[in-house]
Amino acid sequence: MQPLVLLVQALDPVPDDNSVKAGWGAFGVFLLLILAVAFLCWSFAKQMRKVKAADEAGVYDEHPADSADQLPPTHTNADS
Repeated sequence: MQPLVLLVQALDPVPDDNSVKAGWGAFGVFLLLILAVAFLCWSFAKQMRKVKAADEAGVYDEHPADSADQLPPTHTNADS
């Protein structure tokens, strides 16, 4: 295992600090990620406003069915 590590270190030297740059491509990807997060936050806020409006309109039941008599009847197939 030791010779393999030495071989990799010999073939892949560490670059000089002055020769490494992030570049415009990475900056563009960073900006796209910022825009994607901003869009997702905006969309989430929009959906939450819809949920709040629907809740105020009474679309959602505050007390779910607690007993079996409140559930719709089930039909059985008599031919089976």
